[in-house]
Amino acid sequence: MCGIVGAVAQRPVSEILLEGLRRLEYRGYDSAGVALLGEGGRIDCVKRTGKVAALGDSLASAPLDGSTGIAHTRWATHGRPSEANAHPHTSNGRLALVHNGIIENHVELRERLRGAGYAFVSETDTEVIVHLIDQLRQRGCSLFEAVRGAIGELQGAFAIAVVASDEPHRLVAARQGSPLIVGIGIGEHFVASDQIALRQVTDRVIFLEEGDIVDVTTLGVRVFDLAGREAHRPVERLGDAGDHADKGQFRHFMLKEIHEQPRAIANTLRGRIGSDHVYDQAFGVAAADVFANVAAVQIVACGTSYHSGLVARYWIEEYVGIPCAVEIASEFRYRKLVVAKDTLFVTISQSGETADTLAALRLAHTLGYRSTLAICNAPQSSLVRESHLAIMTEAGPEIGVASTKAFTTQLVALMLLTAVLAKRAGADAAHERAVVEAMHALPVLVEQVLDLDARIRVVAEDFIEKQHALFLGRGVQYPVAMEGALKLKEISYIHAEAYAAGELKHGPLALVDENMPVVTVAPNNDLLEKLRSNLAEVQARGGRLYVFADEQAGFTDSATMTVVQMPHVPKILEPVVYTVPLQLLSYHVAVMKGTDVDQPRNLAKSVTVE
Repeated sequence: MCGIVGAVAQRPVSEILLEGLRRLEYRGYDSAGVALLGEGGRIDCVKRTGKVAALGDSLASAPLDGSTGIAHTRWATHGRPSEANAHPHTSNGRLALVHNGIIENHVELRERLRGAGYAFVSETDTEVIVHLIDQLRQRGCSLFEAVRGAIGELQGAFAIAVVASDEPHRLVAARQGSPLIVGIGIGEHFVASDQIALRQVTDRVIFLEEGDIVDVTTLGVRVFDLAGREAHRPVERLGDAGDHADKGQFRHFMLKEIHEQPRAIANTLRGRIGSDHVYDQAFGVAAADVFANVAAVQIVACGTSYHSGLVARYWIEEYVGIPCAVEIASEFRYRKLVVAKDTLFVTISQSGETADTLAALRLAHTLGYRSTLAICNAPQSSLVRESHLAIMTEAGPEIGVASTKAFTTQLVALMLLTAVLAKRAGADAAHERAVVEAMHALPVLVEQVLDLDARIRVVAEDFIEKQHALFLGRGVQYPVAMEGALKLKEISYIHAEAYAAGELKHGPLALVDENMPVVTVAPNNDLLEKLRSNLAEVQARGGRLYVFADEQAGFTDSATMTVVQMPHVPKILEPVVYTVPLQLLSYHVAVMKGTDVDQPRNLAKSVTVE
């Protein structure tokens, strides 16, 4: 969630650091800061709450010079958003440090350092790190030695970058549980928490591994592993997918990304399906052997990715005929677990750095699962590197905090997984052929739904003054309703809840009145008549319905019902297609309410802390 950028160069780096922060704004943050090593060993530090633009304005009015520096965007965990709590943090004018993650033993370290005479000016867990490093330096350690010694005392997850006033052409960084990369230049080198921050200066990067410490100077980069041994980490060249995204003709990144879904879906399918079959190799060279004996599936994810896993449970149990469990990663980690024989462990994450999901994967490696599979949008992420198998969603950069194309491409990847497992479980060729035929048609069907944008914009006007909303779905559409409710609450700040429509009579009906809009998705499937009965319950109590309905389902507008007619689609495609209008509804409501669509309050794109 927080963003780190650092640079050691033979030229001024202030604008490089600022541009890196701008490129990381999509991750979500509440303050930003920069520290530069100035003349005479001085550390100049400027921090501002709010947007990176406020920090940029401050630096424009009072420029700072320096060829070594670090910068940060913070998302508050310990301590409210304030300049005192913003990063970088300093110690006695000698050190400056930025940090992503959470230090679990910060209370004990803080008391110990206070006893040694250190004064704390923030409420953060981060400040203990910089004082701990300074304490070691006062005992004669070099910057690198002090960082190595300090991180040995830290409990939790962190990525840090540190500079010292008396080592002006050096930056030391380390990672444990939070991502960090090194950018390689000519006579200049960089660090960042995300490759997108460095595309302005280099396309060659090193992905640090767990426990790595890196010594960065203008002369070169040296990486050391957890045991203190110098380690070789390959330099990799970034492809075009790492380019910084722009909004193009669209008002917001979110709207752009909603409209990119047909292409993202086509890219995710490309090379993975033939005219009538799915290629096992899309999941890795060992996939055929792994999938041959899968008897159950365990899916673990967070947020939107969790909703995609819930959809997959319906697919896997219906089409493959094996048990599928889905669990929120933060809950999975902290309970007693029973692992059935030959269970495939599947993690889903847009960034591949979600802390809870990564921790669940690492736990899974100790529990006897048959194999692990990552579904992810970031090929160099920790989740992908640490899983046995992986499939990339090919969504491209997703800048808007509220996930759109990442979700629908996750569903496509899970559809591919379902088809492969069904084939291995004995499904006939006709079934696979029908599924593949449907997949080929999916990008065009999503285009047709996007053509409903103007109609959905009109519907959104009814939500501007609302404080609450209910979303309903039956069967596999229940997780779609959950995702729709999540999108509305994320970006419009309207309280929204989703229910399986059959649960209305068990409590939620008490909430229904003329001020409670009820949104439902109604494909023309086996549960349609059951759904009609549920909607009649809403109408009987004065509720106002907004129905996204299959054009063949027979719904029409009335005094109590607004209908958006949807194209008829094959059954397996319904969750993907019916997600798109809910994204558009949430987007237009948020725009009309004047909220920050791409960077909603209190949220972050990549949640790299527990």
